[in-house]
Amino acid sequence: MDRAKPLPSLLVQRYHGWKATAFAENRAWYKRLADEGQRPKTMVISCCDSRVHVTGIFGADQGEFFIHRNIANLIPPYLPDGQQHGTSAALEYAVTALKVAHVVIMGHSGCGGVQGCLDMCSGRAPELEEKSSFVGRWMDLLRPGYDRIKDLDGYDAQRNALEREAVLVSLENLMTFPFVEERVASGDLSVHGLWHDIGNGTVEQYLPSSKVFEPI
Repeated sequence: MDRAKPLPSLLVQRYHGWKATAFAENRAWYKRLADEGQRPKTMVISCCDSRVHVTGIFGADQGEFFIHRNIANLIPPYLPDGQQHGTSAALEYAVTALKVAHVVIMGHSGCGGVQGCLDMCSGRAPELEEKSSFVGRWMDLLRPGYDRIKDLDGYDAQRNALEREAVLVSLENLMTFPFVEERVASGDLSVHGLWHDIGNGTVEQYLPSSKVFEPI
């Protein structure tokens, strides 16, 4: 493959800085991680958005979180059709191999994927309707959420509600996986839905008893 390029110098410098400080100061911990393997208790499914930093929010060290990121923190329904399903594969590995105790779905404010879904479903983004759009076909997963919020008054209200619907749709789809449902039923696994406001740092959690998101 002759198209790969050397890393930008800024990233090289940052790597050497990390190796000389954070790694050097915690060499024994990294050696233990390498020798003993990973034993995370929590899987986090969050958005690819560069502003969402779940390990920073929860103060997690290496080895604590098994993290999967995708556009708009979506989980597809259980569909063993022989196709490639990166999110489903990550979920299967976390639940059946790593035996995580918690699966956390974390949405966030200002989500570009959610906005794309809103625009697509309301006819403002015809390019996402094209069969060739990977983003559009991925955001089809959120159409049930759009149907629940489409009658709200105002674009901003719809977008804010749809960001939370992305969490709810993912929770619903999560429970279609037999290995998830089995471990939830046995009490060995709990699932959680969160929404993070990037601008003010708040995190809300979904409470099934009241069917609302409330600050934690």
